[in-house]
Amino acid sequence: MPKTSARLLSLLSLLQARRDWPGALLAERLDVSPRTVRRDVDRLRELGYPITAFKGPDGGYRLDAGTELPPLLFDDEQAVALAIALQIATTAGAGIEEAAVRALNTVRQVMPARLRRRIDTLQVTAVERPSIRPEPQVDSRVLMALSAAVHACEVLRFDYAPASPPGVDDNGVRTPPRRVQPHHLVTWGGRWYLVAWDLDREDWRTFRADRITPRTPTGPRFSPHELPGGEVAAFLAGRFRGSGGSGDWPCRGEVILDLPAAAVSGYTRDGVVEELGPDRCRLVLGSWSWTGLAATIGRFDADIEVVGPAELKQAFAHLAGRYTRAATDVRGSGPALM
Repeated sequence: MPKTSARLLSLLSLLQARRDWPGALLAERLDVSPRTVRRDVDRLRELGYPITAFKGPDGGYRLDAGTELPPLLFDDEQAVALAIALQIATTAGAGIEEAAVRALNTVRQVMPARLRRRIDTLQVTAVERPSIRPEPQVDSRVLMALSAAVHACEVLRFDYAPASPPGVDDNGVRTPPRRVQPHHLVTWGGRWYLVAWDLDREDWRTFRADRITPRTPTGPRFSPHELPGGEVAAFLAGRFRGSGGSGDWPCRGEVILDLPAAAVSGYTRDGVVEELGPDRCRLVLGSWSWTGLAATIGRFDADIEVVGPAELKQAFAHLAGRYTRAATDVRGSGPALM
């Protein structure tokens, strides 16, 4: 590669690595004179790179955003990370699957052989979560509109109808648009959600992005409310568990199991397991309901001692009666079990 071309690529790589570069520091890193740096910057500008100069004691250059996307340079680790991210983008549900495949082919085609081998040996199979119904896809333009409103702190108006055409309820009546202050655009369980403060209901709401049809223009800017719990992860966990924004399960109980703690902890995603002996442990676990919690604990093949609360004991009694009736029905009228 000619020396000038190699130097231009090195200069471009440096400009991409940080926002502002003093001219003297660029000259030192490239081992050239400040005049040569100025000439190389002019050459990059001719190639379409929007490089601006800034004045001051440490005057220098920065690579700004332009109207078109110019060619980019990536180091080895960045290129590998980009390729892996593109491989798993097929389950993002953001309507970018085909574009991700094309982008991955483009990146792989220009990779050096050593990087291409690394990517080929690290094939990622993105498997979607099993579901009775396929996960809904979201138009990438909708995601961009929601994200822009979140970033700009602008009131968002949109039509939202769970099972009807946009702006129409189940009875075919035209519904007014929702007015919200958008705070976060998040993914949860393979779906996209907008977390927002509903201006008409004066409360926090979570909206599925695939059911949102944004209206334009957006409204005035706003000062963000403080999200309950302080962080969006805890807030969403609480909402999907049915316990407001606390992030805790609505039903939580404590039992003692005649099993080693190691045998129990591997099957409790967010429970607390405490070892009480070689074959005995304490388990604190939460669930949507007391019956569901009792059923979850009952899957452990061990004797159970309920520490509390009373609702959990009642749930075990309820399940015991149900299971007894089921076992009696099977023995009395069901087919013989082999």
